[in-house]
Amino acid sequence: MSNQKIPFVDLNAQYQGIKTEVDNAVLNVIQSSAFILGPEVKAFEQEFAAFCQTKYAIGVDSGTSALELALRAFEIGSGDEVIIPSNTFIATSFAVSYTGAVPVLVEPNPKTYNIDVTKIEKAITKRTKAIIPVHLYGQPADMDPIMEIARKHSLIVIEDACQAHGARYKGKRTGSIGHAAAFSFYPAKNLGCYGDGGAVTTNDENIAEKIMRLRDYGAKDKYYHIKLGYNHRLDSIQAAVLRVKLKYLDQWNQARRNWADLYGKYLPGDKLVVPSIPDYAEPVWHLYVIQVDNREKIKNALADLGISSGIHYPIPIFMQQAYANLNFKEEDFQLSKKLSERILSLPMFAEMNESMIKQISEEISRLV
Repeated sequence: MSNQKIPFVDLNAQYQGIKTEVDNAVLNVIQSSAFILGPEVKAFEQEFAAFCQTKYAIGVDSGTSALELALRAFEIGSGDEVIIPSNTFIATSFAVSYTGAVPVLVEPNPKTYNIDVTKIEKAITKRTKAIIPVHLYGQPADMDPIMEIARKHSLIVIEDACQAHGARYKGKRTGSIGHAAAFSFYPAKNLGCYGDGGAVTTNDENIAEKIMRLRDYGAKDKYYHIKLGYNHRLDSIQAAVLRVKLKYLDQWNQARRNWADLYGKYLPGDKLVVPSIPDYAEPVWHLYVIQVDNREKIKNALADLGISSGIHYPIPIFMQQAYANLNFKEEDFQLSKKLSERILSLPMFAEMNESMIKQISEEISRLV
């Protein structure tokens, strides 16, 4: 088997496969000059809502904005607490903080890396208003018990589906289970645009209308600003790109599942920890992560061989200087700390092939 350089993700390979469609879609927007909240945005919102099995999708400028505006639409703000996983990307907690609320961290399940549902109730106080389960790495969180806890305590559930476009939980699309959900269209996502972008999905008409106003300066109609709002709009060129890509998303996600299966087949599961998939989950493998000892040594050795890898996330939220004022105690998050030191993300994109998976797996087998 000949060695080849393998990127962590190959956006150009994806582009080459849909180049003509994308180029025409972008050119059409430029020729129409409808750049902001134009017909392409409306069409994408309708198509993405249908894809997610929800009534509404509202395009915004990033996944972080999607989370923040969803929280604001439910009137969550200063004095409130929002429960989130302790091992997510910092955008989840920042979105909470932007509203004036406080993020409350809960440790993950050691097998799925998603929020440990058995620990959520212990974190609930009289100030708790919402739970944000993150579908980490493209694997759905265990939503039924989360929704049951939310009903019991009258809490809002906002899914952070920024890594889980098209994933399913017990047959339901992520983004259709909670009261609302946030998606990111950052370029490297399973569904990514060519810049920043995001969306909120919901089945609640009132919430959808609030978010539409909040993203566009709080306006009900042009120049009629009924509430303090923001400039968080999805632009038409990004929407046009997303419309092209959405048609291929299920196909690309299936390819990722195929590569994940092959990783599971070829990697030495007795020498490292491969992902665990619960019966309820149909992941979309935004990231394929393993746990290894001597991570830096292995990562550097792979890089020397032309194989790129990633680390998500090396510095957990509770150790970030930005949250020094919340006085998180490291001993309360031992599992998250351990994962942050052992997680290694392997190359994962739809345009891979079996020889790539074999090469990566063989090199890792030699290194561990």
